[in-house]
Amino acid sequence: MTDELLIVRCQLGEHDALTELVRSWHEPVRTYVRGMLGAERADDVTQEVWLAVIRGLPRLREPGRFAPWLFTIARRAVTDRLRQEYGMPEAGAQQEPVTEDAAGVVVERAALIAALSCLPVREREVLVLFYLEDLSLEDCAEICAVPVGTVKSRLNRARRMLRDHLTEKGTKR
Repeated sequence: MTDELLIVRCQLGEHDALTELVRSWHEPVRTYVRGMLGAERADDVTQEVWLAVIRGLPRLREPGRFAPWLFTIARRAVTDRLRQEYGMPEAGAQQEPVTEDAAGVVVERAALIAALSCLPVREREVLVLFYLEDLSLEDCAEICAVPVGTVKSRLNRARRMLRDHLTEKGTKR
């Protein structure tokens, strides 16, 4: 079933459609939020995103544009959280705990997540949206409220910064 049909069914009040919609999009939203804020804050902010989605879904006029709309809400929730935290006194550097695992994939993923957290928010955001969420340049531009050219330049800068960081840490192949 397409997202567009699910949206219409949700707008008609079908709870099963909402459950299916959340099941389909929960992990991509959580991945985006985790990529932007870290694992320890991802669950709370992801819940805030879904509350905003449920409240705003009856007013969504273009069901075919659900993904950009959803990630725009997620972006606002992340931005709000970052604003709240920047206003708070710094409690010291918090590192996301990285668990040791023998599997090389887990180590590389942890290194990638750590490297992503070192990027500036704007660059990290477009990398997560474009590569992890597989959104188009146009959708990324709409979500970030910038022109497509700006998204392209941020992607280029982010890839270069990520490559430099991984090379510096000796984790790039």
